[in-house]
Amino acid sequence: MPDGAGTVLDVSDLKTVFRTRDGAIHAVNSVSFSVARGEVLGVVGESGSGKSATMMSLIGLLPSPPAEIVSGRILFQGRDVRAMPPRELRRLRGGEIGVVFQDPMASLNPVFTVGYQLVEPLRVHLGLSGRAARTRAAELLALVGIADAARRLDDFPHQFSGGMRQRVMIAIALAGEPKVLIADEPTTALDVTIQAQIIELMRDLRRQLGMAIVWITHDLGVVGGIADRVMVMYGGQIVEQAPVRALFAHPRHPYARVLLESLPRGDGSREARLRAIPGQPPSLAAHPRSCAFAPRCTHVHDRCRGENPARRIVGPGHDVACFRDLPGTVA
Repeated sequence: MPDGAGTVLDVSDLKTVFRTRDGAIHAVNSVSFSVARGEVLGVVGESGSGKSATMMSLIGLLPSPPAEIVSGRILFQGRDVRAMPPRELRRLRGGEIGVVFQDPMASLNPVFTVGYQLVEPLRVHLGLSGRAARTRAAELLALVGIADAARRLDDFPHQFSGGMRQRVMIAIALAGEPKVLIADEPTTALDVTIQAQIIELMRDLRRQLGMAIVWITHDLGVVGGIADRVMVMYGGQIVEQAPVRALFAHPRHPYARVLLESLPRGDGSREARLRAIPGQPPSLAAHPRSCAFAPRCTHVHDRCRGENPARRIVGPGHDVACFRDLPGTVA
């Protein structure tokens, strides 16, 4: 994990449960991690692995009910987020912590101009109004690469392309001058060319503004192009954390290894086959008492079926929740 002196976000033993008529769904199970100032943390895993539920828990964006944070500590720049009154939490969300979602058309209001939607967070979080707010809104649009920004403030979302709408969403997220930007699958709905442009834009913004970015995705290829560190999630738990180069070079958890093997190779090799993961993702109806990946793992051992492995350090900034390679356990 990053050095504590440079940590902007610190999460310890976070547990989130969804209470449903069919019982409790344990969506986030004892998740602990931290994010350093200016760092890009990639969060990867299959759909349903707990990536978005974890990040939305941090800023109170999960509907309650049915969602409930049952335990854990969330510190943002040393402040206890769970202890914040609703008004302070609203100021934090969209202000010091910005969020960019996957589908901009589901986030932008189609009946208001882009300028109106940009001015609102400037008014709420920075206290700007009138000409100052509009000037800053135009600056933000220009910052994210939208030409003729001052004029385009008067356009509606449908007048922008998909890639431009995502740039608008990034501008709105930046309006509160965030210390951390949570990007939840921000390029999934875009074609490959636009996706590359958005990734390059985020790299530039990170350098210019010095903010930390938490990039949630199921695509390890995207993570390899933007992240400093990777957090691999499965069954609502973190199964591996590592610097991005260490993970790609030597993944220690069988799930992380199979995820990497599912990436298409760029060497043109005809022998290279994409590897599928047999079986189904785990049920989250019960709190995990064994390794969640055990039913799908080719390295499974009796201990895996009876005990949930704790994360252990295997290298600099690299930890894994797996019994593999431990003496007398797994070959």
